[in-house]
Amino acid sequence: HSGDVGRQEGLDAEPAKAGGSPADGPAPAGSPEISWALPDTSRISRDDLTSKAGEVLLYYCYCEVKDPEKLCAWQKALCQHLHLTGKVRVASEGINGTVGGSKVATSLYIEVMLSQPLFKNILCQEDFKRSAGGAHCFPDLRVGVFKEIVPMGIDPKIVSYKETGIHLSPQEFHREVEQYLSQASQGQSDTILLDCRNFYESKIGQFQGCLAPDIRKFSYFPSYIDENLELFKDKRVLMYCTGGIRCERGSAYLRSKAVCREVYQLKGGIHKYLEEFPDGFYRGKLFVFDDRYAICSNEDIISACRYCGALWDQYKLCSSQHCRQLVLTCPSCCNKGLTACCPVCQEKELKVTSRASGQTLKEECECTRRRPRVPTERVSQRMLDTGK
Repeated sequence: HSGDVGRQEGLDAEPAKAGGSPADGPAPAGSPEISWALPDTSRISRDDLTSKAGEVLLYYCYCEVKDPEKLCAWQKALCQHLHLTGKVRVASEGINGTVGGSKVATSLYIEVMLSQPLFKNILCQEDFKRSAGGAHCFPDLRVGVFKEIVPMGIDPKIVSYKETGIHLSPQEFHREVEQYLSQASQGQSDTILLDCRNFYESKIGQFQGCLAPDIRKFSYFPSYIDENLELFKDKRVLMYCTGGIRCERGSAYLRSKAVCREVYQLKGGIHKYLEEFPDGFYRGKLFVFDDRYAICSNEDIISACRYCGALWDQYKLCSSQHCRQLVLTCPSCCNKGLTACCPVCQEKELKVTSRASGQTLKEECECTRRRPRVPTERVSQRMLDTGK
């Protein structure tokens, strides 16, 4: 989990070098110049800028970036200037960020982002998803240049965000899901409601009647599609994810296979849907990639304690620092000392092994090794069971 939340793995193990490599090809022509402007905060008190009570912003913007390194440097300076923490990914295909700070700071951040020539006429107020939080929701600020602004593991030149599915507003998506559930309950649906997130996200919250792949990372999603291509043949696919960005690349990949009848995606993701329909067809909590782990819009609990099976949906990190996966363990089981993700971690009581750099060495535990990297779906009534 730490690889998804903080460190980057695989393709994104290291930020792209300044200037790129010959294989990256020429920089996009015609993209606007990057402004170095920072907001004037001289009349704002430090207390207002650093107040613990604030919010977390989630956003992305696909656009051609001529100089990702320059955008990265400006973005880092902007966040530091406003005392924001969080994670921002920059690439030649755009920017993806989630930052936390005081409401004064986040409002200034949005204002400056909208005035940045690079994002003008592309990014708008509605593209920023807000939730209660603050700078304390992240351990630090991480801004870097990468090949992709969302790590799917496929070169953006091969599968481009420009080839996405049809965007549906939360209202349109709600109507589509309503129709899908009605037809599915009668066994007549030609639609698949597809969750593009990882298993630990969909485990604590999902749309009713969805197909939620049992994958650990989004970089496994293309392989999941390839292994289950027959499942999507001649189907209408409704896709969704947290904020919309994974659907941009995920829908483009699915469309590139030319097997689906139609591919749609939820604009703004679950975040925007819950703003309109807090008590709609999405049940449970919404997983977020920061120290909060989840945000709540309804009272439903759809997951259970790892050990006793009691209803529970509040994640903690596995107590074995050798593993550090997420685990659902209720207060009663925690009090009994059951705080690891699996019996292997619990029984061995592994000692922390550190690298020379001081970073904890992460190893796969039993529950990770036993999980198929890419599951093969079996078409069954389970997928159409709207009551689960």
